[in-house]
Amino acid sequence: MAEHTEAEVTIEEREYPEEIFLEDARYQNLMMQYRCAILELETKFHVLNSEFSLRHNRNPIESIKTRLKSPHSIVEKMRRKGWELSPESIERNLSDVAGVRVICSFPEDIYSLATLLTRQDDIVVVGIKDYIANPKPNGYRSLHLILGIPIFLSGGKKHMRAEVQFRTIAMDFWASLEHKLKYKQDIENAESIAEELKACADTICQVDYRMQEIRRIIDPGRVGPEEDEEQKVSESIWWEKRAADIAREE
Repeated sequence: MAEHTEAEVTIEEREYPEEIFLEDARYQNLMMQYRCAILELETKFHVLNSEFSLRHNRNPIESIKTRLKSPHSIVEKMRRKGWELSPESIERNLSDVAGVRVICSFPEDIYSLATLLTRQDDIVVVGIKDYIANPKPNGYRSLHLILGIPIFLSGGKKHMRAEVQFRTIAMDFWASLEHKLKYKQDIENAESIAEELKACADTICQVDYRMQEIRRIIDPGRVGPEEDEEQKVSESIWWEKRAADIAREE
């Protein structure tokens, strides 16, 4: 059997196929577009945070974390799913290449920000996974949105998909530790540890909502009680309807 020359070796046959992200201009261009989507999202959140601060005299966002999926992770996932490794296939199949995590002070801030963001007329809502209302079996809580984010290039406007995760400080603390513990090898009593982690997640959830109630008592904010309640009901109805629409589309 004849050996391949270097030029004939396919991406799948390479020992380190992720090197194409450094060599091929098409992959470099795609990653640039995902970075632009992250920048657009960051700007939108900074604007919302500033407006919220003016209206309610507090900032709902504690921090914003961003990440671009690494070439190694992209290649691994594409291979695991059996998808062709090409820029077109990555853009078509992956929704989490661009990721933004928004850490909020309280659970109600998560839903307020998500509602305000997804109501913007240049945002396309692709998917909603509410792991706060419906936690994962291990106790994980977070609100995940898959969004189409507009970026403006020299050739015109284009929507890029990005994943946004909303968590409270406590949810993020639990998820970070659980992630580290999950990848420890040869754990004794793994089942009992999983139960303990689930119990911790439930306790953290209770604390989140108790702290939220304390905040409402201490600082009801600049918005009047009647207007505030009306806004919450409106957001709740819209959010439930949008989540139902996404579920039907899936």
